[in-house]
This record gives sequence, structure tokens and C-alpha cells, in this order.
Amino acid sequence: MANLKEIRNRISSVSSTMQITSAMKMVSAAKLKKAQDAIVAMRPYSDTLTQLIQNLSDSLDGDGQNPYTQQREVKSVIIIAVTSNRGLCGAFNSNVIKQCRQLIQDQYAGKQVKLVTIGKKATELLAKSASITSSHDSLFDDLNYQNTGEVAQHIMDQFSEGTVDEVVLVYNQFKNAATQIVQTEAFLPIVPGASEEARAAVDYIYEPNQTTIVNDLLPKSLKMQLYKALRDSFASEHGARMTAMHKATDNATELRDQLKLTYNKARQAAITNEILEIVGGAEALNN
Repeated sequence: MANLKEIRNRISSVSSTMQITSAMKMVSAAKLKKAQDAIVAMRPYSDTLTQLIQNLSDSLDGDGQNPYTQQREVKSVIIIAVTSNRGLCGAFNSNVIKQCRQLIQDQYAGKQVKLVTIGKKATELLAKSASITSSHDSLFDDLNYQNTGEVAQHIMDQFSEGTVDEVVLVYNQFKNAATQIVQTEAFLPIVPGASEEARAAVDYIYEPNQTTIVNDLLPKSLKMQLYKALRDSFASEHGARMTAMHKATDNATELRDQLKLTYNKARQAAITNEILEIVGGAEALNN
């Protein structure tokens, strides 16, 4: 009977876990819809602004009037690592951590690497990999353009002052609820990305002038790039957690069914043994 009690306890424990994972799945599914709508609505504006900046910024490379387009020898690097504040979302966080460590060990080996972490998991897991200059774990508590812009401006100031020579962004890009793609994007300096044919095909009318417009748009474009990355990561987090909790619920259900089958078999065996003992005792008395 001790074995039966142990199995009953396991069934109760698995059932409780299944209720928790099922509830977390439903919460993430509800949050995912809102986060997905936000990033889908934002992407056309962000992509168009980025393309516009890439088309125009090459004309400012030579005059040195804009600090965000200056390309220098890379001696110091900032890696912006974007993760979540909580776990239980599959490989969502570990993929970003793995990519950051690979960049530190391979691409930026021998260079001064600084980390700007957004999300508690990045702060906890990357503390031993490089120096963490700042952590912004509370950004996801109230994710908006203004709060993100302040973080981006601080990083942009370090680049313009010459403290760092390159800034890269590592985050999860949202594709769908089941798929998140780890992205490594160049944040600073801004380099032209359009071909000569694409630039020639675009005809802009500048008012008051090209330099003023581009210098005004560049900071906004950088802040928008970081904000889009955070929105992507936010939607990816809920998609990853919903998928992970769905699989956990399915596994818990399967395990519970197996335990119930084991319990029934053990109970039947115990009853059979009791019957055999009674029959054996009765036969002994008759003899």
C-alpha cells in the first residue's frame, strides 16, 4: 500500500503542475495577441525609416557632420543583449546568451567588450562573460518609445563621444508563436545599405536641406530600431512561453495518464494478492 500512496502523491503533484502550465499558456496566449499586433503594425514604419536613412546617410559620410555615421577602428564594443525577465520560455533566453558569448569569444576576441542588458536573464547569465555597464530590467514593465529612447540616447552619446567604436544588438525576432529567430544587428555606426541603383531610383525633395533632415532623422531612426527590437523580443517571449507551456501541459497529461495506469495495475495486483491470501487461509483451515 505504500507504493500506492506514493503513486497517488505523484499523480496529485503532476496534476497540480499541469494546472499551472495550462494557466501560464493561456496568459501568454492572451498577451501574445496584443504584442503581435503591436510589432506587426510597427514594422512597415520602422523598415521604411531605416531604408530612408540608409539611402541618405552615405552622402554625409565624407563631411563628418554626423557622429553616428563615423566608422572607426574597432577597439571597444557595446553588445546590447535583450532577453526576458522570467524563464519558462524554452530556449528563448539561452539562444541570445549563446549568441552573445560567441560574439565575445570569436568576433570581438581581444577587444574591450561592454554589455548593456535588457532583461534580468541577460544580467544574471552574462555577468561573468563581460563587463555589464548598465542594466535596464524594468523596461518591459512599461515598454514604450520614450523609455526606450532614453536608453538608446545614452548608448548613442557614448558612441558620439568616442567611448565605444561599435554597437551591436542581439535579440529574438518574432516570426510566429512557435518560431523566434536570433538576430545580430549593427546598431552603430550607421552604414549605407542601399545599392547605387536603388539610390538612383529614389528622388527626394529636401526642405530646408538634406543635411538638416538627415541629422534630425538619424537619432529617431536609432531609437526606433531599438524600440522595434524590444517589441520583437516582447512578442517572441510570449510566443515562446506559450509554446513551452503547451508542450509542458501535454507532457504532464501524458505522465499523469501513465501514472494512473500504473496505479490501477498496482491496485489490482494488491487486491489479487489479498484474495489469494484469503483463499489460501480458507484452504488451510479446511485441511
